[in-house]
Amino acid sequence: MTTKLSPVWGVLAVMVSLLGCNTTDPEFNASTVPERIQFSSDRLYPEGITYAPSIDRFLVSSLTQGKVGVVDPNGRYADFISDNRLISSLGMKVRDGRLYVCNSDLGVSTKSKPETILKTASLFVFNLADRELIKVVRLDSLRPNVPEAHYFANDITFDEAGNAYITDSFSPVIYKVTPAFEASILKDDPLFGNDPQMASMQEINLNGIVYHPDKFLIVVKSSTGELFKVDLVNVGIVKQVTGVTLKGGDGMVLVNNDLYVVNGQNRVSLVRSIDGWNTASVVRTDSIGYDQSTTNVEVSGRIYTINARIGEVNAAINNAAELQARDYSIQQFK
Repeated sequence: MTTKLSPVWGVLAVMVSLLGCNTTDPEFNASTVPERIQFSSDRLYPEGITYAPSIDRFLVSSLTQGKVGVVDPNGRYADFISDNRLISSLGMKVRDGRLYVCNSDLGVSTKSKPETILKTASLFVFNLADRELIKVVRLDSLRPNVPEAHYFANDITFDEAGNAYITDSFSPVIYKVTPAFEASILKDDPLFGNDPQMASMQEINLNGIVYHPDKFLIVVKSSTGELFKVDLVNVGIVKQVTGVTLKGGDGMVLVNNDLYVVNGQNRVSLVRSIDGWNTASVVRTDSIGYDQSTTNVEVSGRIYTINARIGEVNAAINNAAELQARDYSIQQFK
């Protein structure tokens, strides 16, 4: 088994106890979590963030090391999950005691190889209780007739039935993975791809994704700032959500029909719709405390965003040795 457990120290000892009794950690309560949590970890570059109620901790990913760490409200970081096959961990979600992790390769990981760079898209599923790997679902093999395609599994959401939907930033597709780990392409659409005038440059296209209980997905296209509504009843129907443009749109959280979108790497916008997400508008933007931000998570009705230093990653695509930062933060939406 290639999955490794991190060394046990103070905070992890507490977590192991919590996993056993499934009680609430009084230290981690959304009403007492600070507006900003500072934490440190060498060369982490945590593009993704989620929250695990069973251990009352944030989970953060790593573009450069392909692992998952935990952060408590006091800013204590510890490695939590690592796997030799996990190259760059990105979007993550916790569901039914499992951690779902998008895996890709931008070429900046210590595990990057020529044959996997821009050619990797998969979903890793771990058991949170023992941190063992349950399943790896390959997504980059679903388009065999497009051998020249690039792949980059970026973000993930779930519907009520437990189906996962995953965006690909380099191929114009949304993947679907059933609870039985059967993978397929939900939608392959030129709307999700590169601008033809930018054919020589690989853009970051589809990025953040959320599920709406009225049985559709909302996805953001980073390169253009467009929001799209993807019907899950009539799967062939994709509509642009008009009235709003969020250039550099990244992670998103939907709470009571309020959509919180990280955009421009330096702000979170609250977007609302009154017509079933045919149109939408920005009603509020928080730009204080965000720097090179990527994605967000809801905890007890509050929104927390990871400052991942993503701009440094983008600038070091051809020279990953430059990525040496160790200080990061989690910012609450105000």
